[in-house]
Amino acid sequence: MKEIEIKTTLEVFDSFEELPDDIQELMRQSMDARDKAYAPYSEFMVGAALLLENGKVVLGNNQENACYPSGLCAERTAIYYAGASFPEVPILKMALSAKSLKYQLLTPTPPCGACRQAIAEYELKQKTPIQIYFMGETGKVVKSESLVNLLPLTFDSSYL
Repeated sequence: MKEIEIKTTLEVFDSFEELPDDIQELMRQSMDARDKAYAPYSEFMVGAALLLENGKVVLGNNQENACYPSGLCAERTAIYYAGASFPEVPILKMALSAKSLKYQLLTPTPPCGACRQAIAEYELKQKTPIQIYFMGETGKVVKSESLVNLLPLTFDSSYL
């Protein structure tokens, strides 16, 4: 038997105000998208803002459905829209914000497993990493230089 150690490095900003100006603006856009989410069942709202290489910003938010799991997360809503509208334009950065209508969410909230897989697919497709910033409603913000930091043993087409 051989043991494998996997290390991940993430940056943590103590607050939104500590972020670079361009990331603050991207995060503001994710917050605006978040506040328009359709989440009547979970009351858990998520917004995503993607900065594309062409300078466009694509937004997404979670869309729930009474017939679980028919809804879609904010990250995949934005990624799939970017892929449909700008299929050859790389995604450079992604800002994610989450909040609950039931309590104040102070913990940075990373993408779920399904969203991590979708982000991985686009990193592989474009052959460049996507910077991912995520936060709760307020408080600390976490930055990952690539999805690989959040999903180190990525499943991709090489296994098919």
